[in-house]
Amino acid sequence: MAAASSTMLDLSTPIPAFSLPDTLSEQHVTSSELLGAPALVVAFVCNHCPYVKHILPELVEFGRECSSRGVRMVGISSNDETTYPEDAPAKMTELGRAMGFTFPYLYDANQSVAKAFRAMCTPEFYVFDKAGKLAYRGQFDDSRPGNGKPVTGRDVRAAVDALLAGKSPDERQVPSIGCSIKWKAGHAPKYT
Repeated sequence: MAAASSTMLDLSTPIPAFSLPDTLSEQHVTSSELLGAPALVVAFVCNHCPYVKHILPELVEFGRECSSRGVRMVGISSNDETTYPEDAPAKMTELGRAMGFTFPYLYDANQSVAKAFRAMCTPEFYVFDKAGKLAYRGQFDDSRPGNGKPVTGRDVRAAVDALLAGKSPDERQVPSIGCSIKWKAGHAPKYT
């Protein structure tokens, strides 16, 4: 399977503003209403990607942990549902309910939010501090389909733990590797 990797948005970048529909609650979720928690985790994920499927059970558990610790978390899918119908909002709802998501699963239909985050792949993670500044970006952990390493969420967990302790996460951060975001025809960004 061909893989893409994170562009590694600059640390301290303010969270890009967004308002997206939650496929689970049928409400809109805005970036501004997510701020104020000690940490906010934004995960670009989708239904069909083998890299996401590989980490999904642990990601769901991590979402429960975030909720119990006062950390906010959202999943965002930006894939083109026309060419990848498994990633359509109705299928997102099915997956989120079947897996017991405790966090919103948002759909970025026009892909503007993925572009604002400079997201390139699924899964890809961003952790913001209570001021809404980017403190971590990159991989969940170093497990990949077939590499035999356990899925732990170590990298994202360490970033959240640091913020909860009033510290900054380690600046040595590893890009995520996964499926490229499935851009609409002619809409693939050219990040510099």
